[in-house]
Amino acid sequence: MAAVAPAPAPRGSSSKTESYTDTKRRDDVRQANILAARAVADAVRTSLGPKGMDKMIASANGEVIITNDGATILNKMEVLQPAAKMLVDLSRSQDAAAGDGTTTVVVLAGSLLRGSLSLLSAGVHPTAVSDALHRLALRAVDILHGMAIPLELSDRDALIKSAATSLNSKVVSQYSSLLAPLAVDAVLSVVDPAHPDLVDLRDVKIVKKLGGTVDDTELVKGLVFDKKVSHSAGGPTRVENAKIAVIQFQISPPKTDIEQSIVVSDYTQMDRILREERNYILGMVKKIKATGCNVLLIQKSILRDAVTDLSLHYLAKAKILVIKDVERDEIEFVTKTLNCLPIANIEHFREEKLGFANCVEEVSIGDGKIVKITGIKDMGRTTTVLVRGSNQLVLDEAERSLHDALCVVRCLVNKKFLIAGGGAPEIEMSRQLGAWAKELQGMESYCIKEFAEALEVIPYTLAENAGLNPIAIVTELRNRHAQGEINTGINVRKGQITNILEENVVQPLLVSTSAITLATECVRMILKIDDIITVR
Repeated sequence: MAAVAPAPAPRGSSSKTESYTDTKRRDDVRQANILAARAVADAVRTSLGPKGMDKMIASANGEVIITNDGATILNKMEVLQPAAKMLVDLSRSQDAAAGDGTTTVVVLAGSLLRGSLSLLSAGVHPTAVSDALHRLALRAVDILHGMAIPLELSDRDALIKSAATSLNSKVVSQYSSLLAPLAVDAVLSVVDPAHPDLVDLRDVKIVKKLGGTVDDTELVKGLVFDKKVSHSAGGPTRVENAKIAVIQFQISPPKTDIEQSIVVSDYTQMDRILREERNYILGMVKKIKATGCNVLLIQKSILRDAVTDLSLHYLAKAKILVIKDVERDEIEFVTKTLNCLPIANIEHFREEKLGFANCVEEVSIGDGKIVKITGIKDMGRTTTVLVRGSNQLVLDEAERSLHDALCVVRCLVNKKFLIAGGGAPEIEMSRQLGAWAKELQGMESYCIKEFAEALEVIPYTLAENAGLNPIAIVTELRNRHAQGEINTGINVRKGQITNILEENVVQPLLVSTSAITLATECVRMILKIDDIITVR
């Protein structure tokens, strides 16, 4: 006899009966978030790798930027969806942490989100997916550490190889043989022996000057100002054995703090005013000359002119070279380099506050002029790179590429380990995590297997962007890694699979580890969101 089903109890009558709760809205919000974030990831996916495409970004005011740096592209994009904004922040934080791999981290996050979506649609709870991702990230970092090769900072060739790998995916890749050693020398010259694993990239100043080609880019031991010397009154343009003062006051007639007008009724009063002005300026110039100072760097002034024609005339007579309008935020770099103190008042102008250099001169470059200060005595640990380019687009892209190369060298100074490039670490992580998933039980095993496959997006995209057959390449890569060749990667130049270490395609360990941890963190955050509440 068939059992009779009990009549459904009226809702709310008993807590024991199951009540239906509608989770459709939560699923929709989650899906909308994942799709929006994936759309952002797909936008930069084509610019991954040495054969990646470049993006032309046109802003409303007519400014055009050509770049394939993930962080730059995403920063300039106007993203409105809140979850998609998280991917923009993700690339920004990768830029801050490692400086390179900004496209990789976004593509990786997009692929992990695709894996999450298929798990969620199969009915896995978001928390289970999120916890599996956390375990996966920890395990992946361990696998990367196992693949890493230790490095000494004295090994200049290895540093140059990793900087060149970073530059190879840029617009200016044909100049990597020049820019890579330049980036390595720049970073090594600012490393402080007292803190050998800390590098502040603010100590490397990049000065851009239009004209010439990227080939003319050079490293300057000293200071470069993208300005002309003020020689309207016929002052000197070259000074040897220079004594340099950095001043933060104005050499011009004083003004009162309030708005006022002086009414002059006759010529004698006018003469008195002019005479007072002359004496005031002359007194200042004599005090400056008395200390033996012969080069003045004057900070840009907001309230009144830093120098007048009269003061320039007196300074020229005193054979003092004047560079005016030094930006306020450059003052710290200038004083650190010259090993001098900024002088805020004429009364404090003393010889011990001056900096010394062999030569200060104005050099003609392209259609403009720059001022070079070389042979600085007791120079601080700073360096200047003068970047040249035939047009503004190339110049800006060269600066961005150089910044990435500097960041790569900085990563290696912070964490002295190298790792193979060319998709090798991702395939190796995927293989080892897939094997680990088989040892686990329950839902976690499914999740980790799904995410292990998601990591293959990097080699897949590299092959796709290079116009190779991605499926054949990734399958062959898996096969080679399964045979124990852990440093096998995609050689995009030859269009085949080779040992990527022998091809000198290397990257810092920090770039890969921070990419995987930041990407998983971001995806976990997006998964945890189940509703968007708008408030006014």
